Amino acid sequence: MAKGNISVSSENIFPIIKKWLYSDKDIFLRELVSNGCDAVTKLKKLASLGEAKVGADEQYRIDVTLDKDNGTLTISDNGIGMTAEEIEKYITQIAFSGAADFLAKYKEEDSKDAQIIGHFGLGFYSAFMPSERVDIDTLSYQEGAKAVKWSCDGSMEYTIEDSVRTERGTSITLHIAEDSKEFLEEFSVRSVLNKYCAFLPVEVYMNVLPKEEKEEKEDAPAPKPINDTAPLWTKAPKDCTDEEYREFYTKVFADFNPPLFWIHLNVDFPFNLKGILYFPKINHEFAAQEGQIKLFNNQVFVADNVKEVIPDYLMLLKGVIDCPDLPLNVSRSFLQNDGYVKKISAHISKKVADKIGELFKKERESFEKYWDDINIFIKYGCMRDEKLYDRVKDYLLYKDLDGKYQTMAELKGDAENKVLYYVTDENAQSQYINILKAQGENAVILPAVMDTHFISFMEMKEQGVKFKRIDSAVSGENADGCTDLCEMFKTVLGKEDLKVEASSLKDSSLPAVMLITEESRRMREMYQSYGQQFAGMSEMFKDEYTLMLNAENALIKKLPELDEDKKKLLCEHIYDLAMLCNKPLSPEQMTKFVARNNEIMQMIV
Repeated sequence: MAKGNISVSSENIFPIIKKWLYSDKDIFLRELVSNGCDAVTKLKKLASLGEAKVGADEQYRIDVTLDKDNGTLTISDNGIGMTAEEIEKYITQIAFSGAADFLAKYKEEDSKDAQIIGHFGLGFYSAFMPSERVDIDTLSYQEGAKAVKWSCDGSMEYTIEDSVRTERGTSITLHIAEDSKEFLEEFSVRSVLNKYCAFLPVEVYMNVLPKEEKEEKEDAPAPKPINDTAPLWTKAPKDCTDEEYREFYTKVFADFNPPLFWIHLNVDFPFNLKGILYFPKINHEFAAQEGQIKLFNNQVFVADNVKEVIPDYLMLLKGVIDCPDLPLNVSRSFLQNDGYVKKISAHISKKVADKIGELFKKERESFEKYWDDINIFIKYGCMRDEKLYDRVKDYLLYKDLDGKYQTMAELKGDAENKVLYYVTDENAQSQYINILKAQGENAVILPAVMDTHFISFMEMKEQGVKFKRIDSAVSGENADGCTDLCEMFKTVLGKEDLKVEASSLKDSSLPAVMLITEESRRMREMYQSYGQQFAGMSEMFKDEYTLMLNAENALIKKLPELDEDKKKLLCEHIYDLAMLCNKPLSPEQMTKFVARNNEIMQMIV
């Protein structure tokens, strides 16, 4: 038996690894299974070069074996294996990367089919996060090599001795510590494997000991791997069917509502990038939850929502992105400043814009059907990414009151200056819509909270375009001789500061409407949208209301002839009706409104 000391500059390296190297404790299983995958990939590469002998029907695999009775979790592979010298080099010298050494040696060769997952040497030492002792039992592929066993209890000392192992490959046995007993539960281990290794390129099997003692039947089904070694994103788009795309979406995201459409990313140059982005059908604004863009490294799950790689506005989508050239563990500051990452992010944004343009030009009817669901993604993206806006500005659609979808160019026509009326709630603003239609006007429908910001954005981008909400757009012919009527409303309502006007509206059924200036309402909504920190400032921007009386309405004409009690009753009711069409009444106002309504009904009977 030989003994030695781990070559490391700090005596406290293991506590550092356990506490600080990885943010998630369960990451050790991803690292060790990925190392097993690397070992198999290396062997395949050597076999293809004639430097290793393997059977023609060799079945490569990784086994994760749980032995609760003995308190161990073992990760085994039938890959390249290690010699005693290699263990000394790659295991006992922390941060010396076996993957980097292998890649450097074979960099001249075609490594397209020999992707190595590990990019640095600390991955193995994550084994000590849940363990009180770690054993390595390995046999190299090299002829004449001897099997060796390495063992370390997390101190600075280790032992290495001969092993009785007879099969090529490596087994890493973790003796689970008392504070990590959850990793001796089958459900916990399976959950971690499903999280990180569901698409690993080498078959992974989960075994639980002791196995039930049953007589094996010839027709018993063979055990199935827990992973899909050839996920859809690894295939060429031309080889994938629509049904496969939908099935993959349902499987990965547990969403049984089919996606609207998808973008298949498949880039080999100038960087390696594969993935599928889905545009989901959402029921309301921002219904999509975070954590739906999954980042992979050579089919190994890395993280959700890595905003440094994925443009933040695309976090509203669902999808998978596989970036083989990114390390499995990397700091956010590295990603923020890495030119390669920025190129990936820019390329993804461009592919989204290309897809939107393609749908608009080739399948406009389908694109219009998608618009109500996807416009949130696109509008938010345009406000966040100048380049995206420049690419898709000609494809932005606006739906009018007749259900027709038009681009900005189609809405403007030949006009240099254009006022676009818009509706935020078709039901609540139905009275305004009726008046606007009677005036021969139309409006576009912009119901999302984001649209308040979007129209301001578009006014800056589109010269000569001004948006006005429908409750600031009602107009009619000026009614002469109504000054006394307007003053009467101010006096009866006790609102001397209220602006009251009279006009002859096309729709004579309405006694009055409440108008609000676009500027004051936008300013208030903007501050409200920023949250509690600006709540006080929003009060500084009061809505500037104008009560517009309809001089053509029979009730308005009759009002001056009524006695003072009825006059007061009806003026207050007309005011509340007009306000109710603009926004909900306060609880106190609603109580008075209902009581007044009952009083009016009693007068009728």
